[in-house]
Amino acid sequence: MSPQIAGVLQMLALIAALALACRPLGDFMARVYSSDRHLRVEKWIYKGIGANPNVEMRWPAYLRGVLAFSAVSVLFLYALQRLQGSLPGSLGFASIDPDQAFNTAASFVANTNWQSYYGEQAMGHVVQTGGLAVQNFVSAAVGMAVAVALVRGLARSRTGELGNFWSDLVRGTVRILLPISVIGALVLVACGAIQNFASIHEVGQFMGGTQQWNGGAVASQEVIKELGTNGGGYFNANSAHPFENPGGLSNLFEIFLILLIPFALTRTFGRMVGSLKQGYAVLGVMATIWIGFTALMMWTEFAHHGPAFDIAGGAMEGKETRFGIAGSSLFSVATTLTSTGAVNSFHSSFTGFGGGITMLGMQLGEIAPGGVGSGLYGMLIMAIIAVFIAGLMVGRTPEYLGKKIGTREIKLAACYILITPALVLGFTAAAMALPTPGDSMTNSGAHGFSEILYAYTSGANNNGSAFAGLNADTQWFNTTIGIAMLLGRFLPMVFVLALAGSLAQQKPVPATAGTLRTDKPLYSGLLVGTILIITGLTYFPALALGPLAEGLAS
Repeated sequence: MSPQIAGVLQMLALIAALALACRPLGDFMARVYSSDRHLRVEKWIYKGIGANPNVEMRWPAYLRGVLAFSAVSVLFLYALQRLQGSLPGSLGFASIDPDQAFNTAASFVANTNWQSYYGEQAMGHVVQTGGLAVQNFVSAAVGMAVAVALVRGLARSRTGELGNFWSDLVRGTVRILLPISVIGALVLVACGAIQNFASIHEVGQFMGGTQQWNGGAVASQEVIKELGTNGGGYFNANSAHPFENPGGLSNLFEIFLILLIPFALTRTFGRMVGSLKQGYAVLGVMATIWIGFTALMMWTEFAHHGPAFDIAGGAMEGKETRFGIAGSSLFSVATTLTSTGAVNSFHSSFTGFGGGITMLGMQLGEIAPGGVGSGLYGMLIMAIIAVFIAGLMVGRTPEYLGKKIGTREIKLAACYILITPALVLGFTAAAMALPTPGDSMTNSGAHGFSEILYAYTSGANNNGSAFAGLNADTQWFNTTIGIAMLLGRFLPMVFVLALAGSLAQQKPVPATAGTLRTDKPLYSGLLVGTILIITGLTYFPALALGPLAEGLAS
């Protein structure tokens, strides 16, 4: 069997598994977020944090809950890292430096999981399990809560209430993320991933000496890292490390976990707004972009350009032989079209166009299917933009799900889509203009520029993957990428929740013969075009200086 056919079969198996799982999971999540019943363990949590889960919140109160919880999380994780040297289970590692502790705390709370350190040489068991793994759960639950709040804004009328943040946060963690993670961790252990609290020990011979490895609760952290579209990794090699991702089966299972909740949330959206067709329309747009990017990545990486590629069967530099080009291409597209950031190969070693595809996936806003929660609300923002454009073309007041998209709504949506490009391009320009940040580049020319562009694209879009080659463990990059991650995560949430509150207050408008049907293929095509055109106009000049220039020169 040729590698190309094997890649197609892997993709078909993945699509089949997602098709089987997304419907029941999406329906279950709709019931979770619509239920008035609280589990006993949830009541204990509410009592412990002093929250009343039955009080409905308007958007400012909901936003205050999001920001307050996230701020406390940043402070807690920062303190845990700074105190690591005095904690048990630190494996002898020293406390983390202030700038790196800030960067890591911002990264994991923002669901980015960017790492400017070697995991197995910096973080002990307490920080890994009590700090980083906990944030993998709750940061994902925050994203899901904000998405559900926007869906409620579309579904409700004549009220400004969007639900209760604390209830949404706890339910998302306890009822959805934890149960799936327990099952997923058992699957990964069965595949060969490790799960222990072993100390540092020496193994075998390596270049004339011994090699040191430390264990850890890897399988349990790996599963929520993928399921919660977090990224990061217990080891510096990330999901290319055999302790995290032992073989082809575990690789396909991890891709499945990355895509599972973002795709399933489209079914949840359809259930909660009372129209499954609307959910299918969003799902169709997400799936179209994901399949297109995956096919393009495989074609780019399998293309033969010289005897070295002919012998290897394609661009194998930076890829694990146990995954091959197909498994690496599937993983890279899944991780950059979501906000996951995990990698099983090194994107810097991809072909010029292949590296550009990973960057473009993030620059779309990671909405196909996107991060847990963030993918859905990002796609709904783009849906509102597309409706507005259609309204301009036909001279009608734009409507989406019976809600008028007026001046206030379109301003909030426009602010949402402008934040991330401003952060990415602004910080990239500053880093290239200043004398010292450029010293962190391993490569010069177009590839060196791509290293910095990728870093800020990854940080501001809350992805967390890296292009490799860039020494990001400097005060400049730790600080600026940390700021980009926090602003890129929480500023968009401000506009999403404000938009949800505005929509929830409206009275539904009856559909007429002139109403644009947003559950039809025509509108779905318009939405795909809107996404690609907006991104292309925004990022094309920067991409032309980096991956496009490199690809055309090779």
